[in-house]
Parts: sequence; C-alpha cells; structure tokens
Amino acid sequence: MLLLAVLMPCVQGSQRLAAQTQTLMNKPYIDNRRFHWGFYLGMNMMESKFNNTGYTDPETGEQWYTEQDRWEPGFSVGVLGALRLNKYMELRFSPGINFGQKHLKFHEQTSGRDTTQNMRCNYLSLPLELKLAAPRSGNFRPYFLVGVAPQIKLNDAVGDPIRDKRFDFMLEIGMGCDIYLRYFKLIPELKFCLSVVDVLNSQRDDLEDNPTIKFTKSVDKMKAKMIVFSLYFE
Repeated sequence: MLLLAVLMPCVQGSQRLAAQTQTLMNKPYIDNRRFHWGFYLGMNMMESKFNNTGYTDPETGEQWYTEQDRWEPGFSVGVLGALRLNKYMELRFSPGINFGQKHLKFHEQTSGRDTTQNMRCNYLSLPLELKLAAPRSGNFRPYFLVGVAPQIKLNDAVGDPIRDKRFDFMLEIGMGCDIYLRYFKLIPELKFCLSVVDVLNSQRDDLEDNPTIKFTKSVDKMKAKMIVFSLYFE
C-alpha cells in the first residue's frame, strides 16, 4: 500500500505531462470538404534555352550566339480551386499571372562584342494539377503534384530581336506542405515548369529592314523553363 501511495502521484504526473505535450490539431476537418478555394502569392524565375544555328551575316561575316546570361526574379499571383477526389488526392485549378523578364545576351564569336535584350514576359497561366498528399501528421501534411499549364502571353514587344509566341504549354512537377494554423491553412510550395513546345516566334515581318534581324536568325528554337515558389492561403 505504501508503494502504491508513492507511485500514484508519479503516474498521474506523467499522464498530465503527456496530455500537455500532445499536439493540438488545428482545423481537424478542413480536408473533408468536397471543394475548397484560396489564393496564392509567389516568386518566379524564368529561363529560356536556345538552339543556336551558327548563322553568319553575309554582309559583315559576323556570327552571333544567343543565351540567357542571368536570372531575373519575378512575381506570381493567382487563385486556387481544389476538388477532393479521395483521402489522399485532389484536383487543383490555379489560374494566375506570372510577371517576369529574361535578360538575353548576343555574343559575336570573332570580335567578342556583346549586345543585350531585356525580354519582358507576363503570362496568364492556367494550371491543372493532381495533388498527391501523405497522411496528416499533427499540423503538417507533405505532398507532391504533377500537372499541365497552358499559358497565354499578355505582352508583346514588336521590334525586339527575340520574341516568343503568344501561347505556351508546360509540364509541371512540384512539392509542398500543408501547414494547419489556427485560423487558416498555409501551404508553401516549390514547382518546376518545363515547356514542351518551341516558343520562338520566327515569323518576323517587323524586322525585315532592321539590322537586329541577324540576332533573330542566329536562333531557330527556344524552350522555356520556370521555377515558382508560392505561398497558398486557404
């Protein structure tokens, strides 16, 4: 009896300590909704890969090489609508606008001269994605996603040596984590996007009498890439 009297307070204290250290489940039923929506803000980095032709200017003998020589940060904003398919999968539609630019360099092979172009790229993006989530652990739930994203360019600079087409089509793969806070769900996400079509606008009637046509002719294909880090709020 004496031993029991000594052990009981210890056991009760351990139970109270375990109860205090249990994680409080924020928004425990939020994932049971059939449909839910939100919005997102993010940063993006756009890149273009060029296939150079080795074109030589017949008048000057110059041979130009085109590349994107540095990354320029951009801004992304949009809305989210998601349809719950089952406990671990949902279909997402997240239309938004990606504001960005690409800094291009034209390098002449013989003389070493360089010329640059700032290509502004503002796109209306229409991603359709499948989200595959792990079981929830406390207030965290990691996930992967795959998807496709048609894009429509909203600006077009006539007269620039390099121009991309009005429409693009990208494949997406990404990862993120649902973080369940007291009043809302915060979702940081990193996504990689790769164009599957040639986006170079090579039909350039606007440059017929422009000396910068030599830069245009130095490239016959362009593929776009983009990295996007977003914060979703639901």
